[in-house]
Amino acid sequence: MPRYANAMAREIRFEKWEGLGNDFIVVDQGLLPADLSDAAVQHITDRRRGVGGDGILLVGRGETPSMIVRNADGSRPEMCGNGLRCVAAYLVAQGAQSTLAVQTDAGLRACEVLENGDVSIDMGVATYDEELVVSHGGREHRFMQASMGNPHAITFEPASAAIVDEVSRVAEHARPGRTNVEWVTDRGDRLGVVVWERGVGYTEACGTGACAVAAVACRLGKRRFDEDVVVRLPGGDLVIRVTEHSRVTMRGPAKKAFSGMFTVD
Repeated sequence: MPRYANAMAREIRFEKWEGLGNDFIVVDQGLLPADLSDAAVQHITDRRRGVGGDGILLVGRGETPSMIVRNADGSRPEMCGNGLRCVAAYLVAQGAQSTLAVQTDAGLRACEVLENGDVSIDMGVATYDEELVVSHGGREHRFMQASMGNPHAITFEPASAAIVDEVSRVAEHARPGRTNVEWVTDRGDRLGVVVWERGVGYTEACGTGACAVAAVACRLGKRRFDEDVVVRLPGGDLVIRVTEHSRVTMRGPAKKAFSGMFTVD
């Protein structure tokens, strides 16, 4: 039976938001009849058969608002910086105070929606793990590992587009739970980053990835602590600041694209 003819189907209101081209379907969790299955997430985020997006952001409306992230493959990452900017802006657009805290699977995060539309977030403290070594095509590729509540493998190694593509696919699965992968080019006034996001693939931007990259750059002496670090992603720039104790603040845009309805059974 066609989906539109199913009497048990329910229409769910959503808003589409994007942060530097990393796009999300934002939904109040209370509107859903049940938890979304992986298959439902994959259908809704499909860019031809569904709404289309890198993921779904489920917003809880408790005393402290909350965010649950579902990647396009249905997986549930602990954190998403671009998504959190979108959720903070979404809540403020609906009447919340411009300074607010949002509960995530990686902990509580303090957010502020600025007058120019940018969102500033205290992303917490970056932590570090041992080097990740990935063997591919008879060569070893070494990645620094950092976490912003979710894992990132970061390299400043120069690489061709083909190597980035091939090695990222391998590196994603090189640790339990998979990892995001960032390839960094130091451009002097900013750090250029190509992002391979676990469960998604290439994305226009990754907020936690930009934070992890800036934290590693400061730790390696490539950038200074307590100064703005501009991270250029395919979708645009984020401004990151890292303290000597690896506490990270992120600032960047979040914009509403459109609103609509999708159907779930």
